[in-house]
Amino acid sequence: MKVIERKVLDPAQVHRILIRGVNWVGDAVMTTPAIAGIRKTFPTAKISLLVKSWVAGVFEGSPHIDEILLYDQEGRHAGLSGLLRLAHELRNYRFDVAILLQNAFEAALLTSLARIPHRVGYKTQGRGFLLTKAVLPDHSTRALHHVEYYQTLLRVSGWREGEQPPILYLSSGVEERAQALLGEEGVRSEESLVAFNPGSTYGSAKRWPADRYAALADHLIEGLGVRILLTGTQADGVVARDVRTLARHGERIIDLTGRTNIQLLAAVLKRCAVYVTNDTGAMHIGAAVGIPLVALFGPTDPRTTSPVGKHVLLRHPVPCSPCLLRECPIDHRCMTNISVDQLTSSVINRYRTINKVVH
Repeated sequence: MKVIERKVLDPAQVHRILIRGVNWVGDAVMTTPAIAGIRKTFPTAKISLLVKSWVAGVFEGSPHIDEILLYDQEGRHAGLSGLLRLAHELRNYRFDVAILLQNAFEAALLTSLARIPHRVGYKTQGRGFLLTKAVLPDHSTRALHHVEYYQTLLRVSGWREGEQPPILYLSSGVEERAQALLGEEGVRSEESLVAFNPGSTYGSAKRWPADRYAALADHLIEGLGVRILLTGTQADGVVARDVRTLARHGERIIDLTGRTNIQLLAAVLKRCAVYVTNDTGAMHIGAAVGIPLVALFGPTDPRTTSPVGKHVLLRHPVPCSPCLLRECPIDHRCMTNISVDQLTSSVINRYRTINKVVH
């Protein structure tokens, strides 16, 4: 791995740091160990994180971040004029270092326009000339799990790495809000909950079919006496309604799609026994708060994006996977070959292990 350094960075002279975060929720969760490493390396520096609004919740309550700055690319920071406005705003902070966890050319251009003297990141998208320390990733680097990919940038820079696995910290009062939300749905404190995440923002190729989630819900309700929570964004509401409609015990299924933000989802999941999920950002949120997962992988590569920890991953290897496509152009065999019985067995075994139920 080649490192090009145009300016020598003295850590003792670093007082203000800007981290340009990534744009996807799952990726954001996987940067948390690297951000913890940055804090370890620069314990007295003030650290600001620049992110889009939809991932900011990942970092609320984090002890490693002093402030979150929002990149409003749909509003005040839209277009070239917005980019220049943001650069001017950042210039006023007088950052000493910009650490670019995002790989985009724009991140390097923005921090260069903001006149941040030290700019550290991977040499991707032709942006090397804008970086003062450019790390050229080789083939093996690109094949790393995302958590390790971000940590490697720190290691080759001579900095400390953060602890694994990724951790999501809950902000003040959010667990009480989660309890109130579940109370509105009639959930009693002694009831066991299993959560499903049947949707996927990325595209339908990642989704296990709704009718199979419905059948799984029926098996778990009948076999374990649990209630089922459906999680997801507002866009996942159609899938969630299909699951409830197709299930025989739809009255035991609670639809929370579109009713939680990142922090509230994390708090709700902490109340659940198991989380059954497609490969989505919500999967990584669940892993980061410690809920046992049963995760389904089809078109994506678990070697780079699997949840970190002792979780159950189900996939059916087929020659065309991982294809990384949003929509399957053929018969979706990577997901449909995962059976209801297979998933039911995995969830029940995970549930009984965690809850020490003797049968």
